[in-house]
Amino acid sequence: MADPRFFSNRGPIPLGKLAGICGATLSGGADPARLIRDVAPLDAAGADDLSFLDNSRYLPAFRATRAGACLVAAKFVRHAPAGTALLVSEQPYRGYALAAQALYPPPPVQAGVHARALVEATARLGLGCEVGPGAVIGAGAEIGARCRIGANSVVGSNVVLGNDCLIGANVTLSHCRIGERVTLHPGVRIGQDGFGFAPDPSGHLKVPQLGRVLIGDDCEIGANTTIDRGAGPDTVIGNGTWIDNLVQIGHNVQIGRCCIIVAQVGIAGSARLGDFVAVGGQAGVGGHLSIGSGVQISAQAGVITNLRPGDKVGGSPAVPVREFLRQAGIIRRLGKQKGDSE
Repeated sequence: MADPRFFSNRGPIPLGKLAGICGATLSGGADPARLIRDVAPLDAAGADDLSFLDNSRYLPAFRATRAGACLVAAKFVRHAPAGTALLVSEQPYRGYALAAQALYPPPPVQAGVHARALVEATARLGLGCEVGPGAVIGAGAEIGARCRIGANSVVGSNVVLGNDCLIGANVTLSHCRIGERVTLHPGVRIGQDGFGFAPDPSGHLKVPQLGRVLIGDDCEIGANTTIDRGAGPDTVIGNGTWIDNLVQIGHNVQIGRCCIIVAQVGIAGSARLGDFVAVGGQAGVGGHLSIGSGVQISAQAGVITNLRPGDKVGGSPAVPVREFLRQAGIIRRLGKQKGDSE
């Protein structure tokens, strides 16, 4: 069970209602009135808990589970232990996420401005906003309805936030427009200068960064991620894109819809990513490159050429994944041969 000091449980919820929330179908013997109080992994779940099975490698744990109910794909139903009610779903993990959200909804925004916050007179706050202690909202800023601005965060002058945004503690926002239902985790930095300079033997000359950062609706940006504003064109993050912790996005970068960018990725200036691109942890994308929609870039890959839609690449410099795996296999065999010969 989640620690109640940090997470508020809204259970119990009848099994039939949970099935509706998850878009699942109850198996024949399941009692829709049975109460589910919590969610838990297969090996830790008890009679009042809901668990899930989404990967065949966990079949032994599923066969032995004591969970009161389990979300499971139809092909695994026959492996269920006696006494476990089944919620049959084509997407058990997605169903589990919906059930967990129902049992542990996020804390509601508590409307009000803390006495130690500073809101400039020309800033505009929508109805029901929460502004935490030490937060600063600059002149001309526009904050939509039901937003939360965390402790010590700074919303710079003329920044715009849409409705229902959640801004964590110690976030700084400048030169940006942010859509609706956007979550920014603690320490995010958006809109600072891009890394633009003209090289000169007598000393580098700074190039003014005159663009903005535009972030679409339903985005999530992880802790301590930085997104530089554009140099003239804007830096753009498309609707539904989720960015992990400790990511650096350079000036003029354009990222499409529903991309996934994992921790410690670096995307250099003026790179363009299409829709539904996935970038693995610690990968790097060079500047001015075009990455097509649906591309998958593996962890620690170094991308230095344009990629076509649907490409899957790995390694540094990045090559097609099958080629990367073949190269790695050759290197392993060469190393083993050398070791055997010594």
